[in-house]
Amino acid sequence: MPGDQRVAVVTGGSSGIGLATGAELVRRGYDVVLTARTPGRLRDAAASVGARAVAADSADPDQFGEVVRAAGRVDLLVHAAGVMAGTFVRKESLATVESVLRTNLTSAFVVTQACLPLMGAGGRLVFLSSSSAHAPQPGKSAYSASKAGLNAYAAALAKEVERDGVAVHVVTTGPV
Repeated sequence: MPGDQRVAVVTGGSSGIGLATGAELVRRGYDVVLTARTPGRLRDAAASVGARAVAADSADPDQFGEVVRAAGRVDLLVHAAGVMAGTFVRKESLATVESVLRTNLTSAFVVTQACLPLMGAGGRLVFLSSSSAHAPQPGKSAYSASKAGLNAYAAALAKEVERDGVAVHVVTTGPV
């Protein structure tokens, strides 16, 4: 890898928005590290777009630490990992609520804390949110809350890291 090539880490990289983002970043000349929880699917996805693959749970600090060690440095983080699960509150289990919050919100803290020490001025943190953060969905209260929390987290984080020349962005998508 040439020393001047920008490095991007993309979570949720085995499918959907994460994989499409990884493919575009490779096309634009980035050294891309895709990460997701399922190793086989991730390896195939990374190979299909010319990216590196490091399997990890983005909400697990030890596992995600391996991702950033493999990356070496991080110029861009795209946190696209997420899950839409759950049902109406009257039928919901605490385990499902905690799983959704862990995957969609706790992971944002974990990946940020791991990447920031390797990110210099000009670095970018991009978080994938959802229109459900602004227009909560009945039957998806945990998902809606996790994405609204993600937006608040990113807004606060942006104020913390702007002095270091690091920018924080939230991309809000509709249904995909």
